Amino acid sequence: MNLAALHPFALARRRFRQWWQARLPLADTLVLTQRNVYILPTRPGFMLAATLLVLLVGSINYQLNLGYLLTFLLAGSAVAGMYVCHATLRGLSLALTQPPPQFAGASANLSVVLGNARPSVRHGIGLAVLDAIHADRWSWTDVPAQGSCTVQVAFRPDRRGLHRVPPLTAETRFPLGTFRVWTVWRPAAQVLVYPQPEANPPPLPPGEPRSGGAAVARANSSGEFEGVRGYRRGDPLKLVVWKKAAKSDELVSRDTMQAQKLELWLDFGQAELPEREARLSRLAAWVLQADKLGQDYGLRLPGMQVAPGNGEAHKRRCLEALALC
Repeated sequence: MNLAALHPFALARRRFRQWWQARLPLADTLVLTQRNVYILPTRPGFMLAATLLVLLVGSINYQLNLGYLLTFLLAGSAVAGMYVCHATLRGLSLALTQPPPQFAGASANLSVVLGNARPSVRHGIGLAVLDAIHADRWSWTDVPAQGSCTVQVAFRPDRRGLHRVPPLTAETRFPLGTFRVWTVWRPAAQVLVYPQPEANPPPLPPGEPRSGGAAVARANSSGEFEGVRGYRRGDPLKLVVWKKAAKSDELVSRDTMQAQKLELWLDFGQAELPEREARLSRLAAWVLQADKLGQDYGLRLPGMQVAPGNGEAHKRRCLEALALC
């Protein structure tokens, strides 16, 4: 249990933050204006303010003209730095590219395009996931004049399913580091997270006879359909049985006509694991294994069924069904 979450101040702060973030609009593009850009002094900024106060009191007490000059020179520089710092973010445009599907436990990369319409470079702009706590979460860049650049931000989904992209934040402390200017952005995009494949899955289940025909082949212990023939010129490389070729120094190919009398079904009930998530992880590993072998396969899940097929589109359809199951 997180003890910090039980503290009344921490709990109130978290609730206020959730309430405030919920009021922000959902959009995959954002233009920063005075309404959504915020500014506060940093710790060095507060130290500079304290130093200026000491210099001013000393100059008044001892009637030091050079002290006045130094004090107001530093104060003017701080005020000018505040304006430049705020203008570095103000007017910047952010656009999120639709994130591709990811497997649970892997880092999902978010691509954000920063656009700069003004004729000067914007320096020292950082982008990060708002609630990330690791130290290297920031991605820093300079946006060229009247140009754009792409920044990659990573976050790690903790479970499968369809997740909204977490809130992002952009900030800068250019040029003096005495002020922090930032914004909070809630993208509307969602990322699909597949189940994490099992690390060492068992072999593929045996094929089932096609309806209306008898089975003349079966799956062996490696998960590949038995029944091979001599290699014929023009056979796809994915049909070559490389293991047997290595042992016998003779190229052989899978007999697809024989294999077509069997259907490979990846069934939720065949996973034989007690937990639901573990079964989905095994099915995800089987989908990847069957796709790698170039076999036709179908998927049976509680309440839905994906007809046998192959190819990249079929693999994504099966993984999407596992993610949303």
